[in-house]
Amino acid sequence: MAERNNIGRNKGRTGPIDEPVAASTAPDLALAGASADAPLRALVEDFFVARKPLKGSPHTEAAYRSDLAAISACLAADLGTEPDELRLGQLTAKSLRRAFAAYSDNHAAASIARAWAAWNQFFSFLVADEVVVGNPMAAVAKPKVPARAPKALQGEGTPERLLEAVAGGERPSRDPWPERDLAFIATALLTGLRLSELLNLDLGSIDGREGERRLKVTGKGSKVRFVPIEAPLETVITHYLSTRKAHHPKGKLGPSSPLFVDTHGERLRRGGAQYLVRQSYRWAGVGARVPKGALVHALRHTMATRLAEDGASASEIQHILGHESLNTSQTYIDATANEQRAAVRANRTYRALGKIAKNM
Repeated sequence: MAERNNIGRNKGRTGPIDEPVAASTAPDLALAGASADAPLRALVEDFFVARKPLKGSPHTEAAYRSDLAAISACLAADLGTEPDELRLGQLTAKSLRRAFAAYSDNHAAASIARAWAAWNQFFSFLVADEVVVGNPMAAVAKPKVPARAPKALQGEGTPERLLEAVAGGERPSRDPWPERDLAFIATALLTGLRLSELLNLDLGSIDGREGERRLKVTGKGSKVRFVPIEAPLETVITHYLSTRKAHHPKGKLGPSSPLFVDTHGERLRRGGAQYLVRQSYRWAGVGARVPKGALVHALRHTMATRLAEDGASASEIQHILGHESLNTSQTYIDATANEQRAAVRANRTYRALGKIAKNM
């Protein structure tokens, strides 16, 4: 059973669970409205019930469950029990530190930080629900994870080369449809939509009058934003839709019809879209310029990077790309500044001056 102490700083806090209660500086839990014998699994389910109104994405919820389960397994192994048998009173600062230490043996810093955040949210919920008096996560070390560098396509003219190759039908296919391929890749490059957002677009997602078109996009957490599209992209999409009638003359088109379809006229799926983009990189001869671990997302990062290069503010990038955090948008501006500095550093005159400076 956890030691009881006088943690009172967060008592009575009933704020939203998506705004974490500040972690207590005290080492262990002090129980409030729950018994030390309360099953941990039941409290976890209460946590997810409370999160439902937030309408988080399935990926986010799955990540929370995975991280809570992973640390629970480490806790159970350390305590010599099964995860389903864990009780609230066994969650002390000491047991949590040992669990995270075991977890860190074979996980990267980013995974540890994500698990820490999930458990911090869980304890914030318990405090807000008056199950415990304080949050012990301040006593558990959290690694600092450097911001991820954007994975944009490399090379100044790479996006243009890609578009030209796709428009020219350089990608071989049993049922070639370069107009569809160009519309998909151009939309990704010029709107920065996530793959899921691209695939979920309908014909009715194109909003506004001619010359002022925009896409109505439903992003993470079911948040809706509008992304402007200019005349060239509007023309490419319109041309693709005219060829769609030839490819699928019996297909019925309405506001709820998918914008991007496969060769069978069905909504384009993730695997098909990834294959389309991968093959387009290959036949455009730019495969070596795609950062490792990026595919469709490289198109999104390219769009954001070019926005930053052309002077867009972090708040503008945040709105267009649908970032939840302004810090994420700021990374594109920071990366652009680093690239500019690297370009200056490569100046031959700097190298000559460096030789002189060494002798000073």
